[in-house]
Amino acid sequence: MEQLDSAILSKVIQQRPTKSHKGTFGRAVLVGGNRQFGGAILMAAQACVYGGTGLTTVISDGVNRTALHARLPEAMFVDWQQTELIDTVTESADVLLIGPGLGEGKSNFDLLQRIVSAQKEHQWLVIDGSAINLAAKYPLIIPFPEQVVFTPHQMEWQRLSGLAIADQTEENNQQAQQKLGSLVVLKSHRTQIYGSSIAQNPLGTPAMATGGMGDTLAGMITSFLAQFEKTEETIHAAVYLHSLIGEALAEEHYVVLPTQISAALPQWMKKHQAADPE
Repeated sequence: MEQLDSAILSKVIQQRPTKSHKGTFGRAVLVGGNRQFGGAILMAAQACVYGGTGLTTVISDGVNRTALHARLPEAMFVDWQQTELIDTVTESADVLLIGPGLGEGKSNFDLLQRIVSAQKEHQWLVIDGSAINLAAKYPLIIPFPEQVVFTPHQMEWQRLSGLAIADQTEENNQQAQQKLGSLVVLKSHRTQIYGSSIAQNPLGTPAMATGGMGDTLAGMITSFLAQFEKTEETIHAAVYLHSLIGEALAEEHYVVLPTQISAALPQWMKKHQAADPE
């Protein structure tokens, strides 16, 4: 199993070219946030914007519009009742994140399936939180599973893979991932990424054990895939940087909040960008 280190960051994070505009750095669409769990999609959106995505749109319950624009005016908003607008917005996306705070009712699954089944050949999907549980509960049709990243914690992975937590060995996880046909970021105190190879994140701290940390990671993965190469290494870089910032903050903080990691992203990405522009 490969152990990630800081070399992955400068390999993935590139200096921004002089001739560029917001479209240069990708379009991301984030779907989630019902009335109860609106904070989840807000935290994912903050990580996506602060991670450098050129254009970020949130599709959510209308009750979350004011909160999003108050906290993150850089993001655009679509009420998830606006069906035709949803189709237009998702069609133009490079990467879609679906699941943070989405909810697990049948109507939520219908929205999930509508968006996933419309996946274009160039698009990547990041499936997180509620969407993972829905995918375990209902048959989910995915056009391009090889361009999908599932980001479960161990209990969500148990539901999706059928592997009890005690049976989630490296070998069993890899077999389940290969059957799924998508990349899997299995979150734990030492997160593992299953794809063409298996990589482990050696970083992480108990200070990061708080609600919203996974939503923030999903937003970071989405942001990195939107603007950098769509490869496993790009996912590795997002996972590693998430914990690297968390560990640095934990040196002076008893608890590290997800929003603190997002706020620190621009500085850390600048610090670890490639030496020369592309």
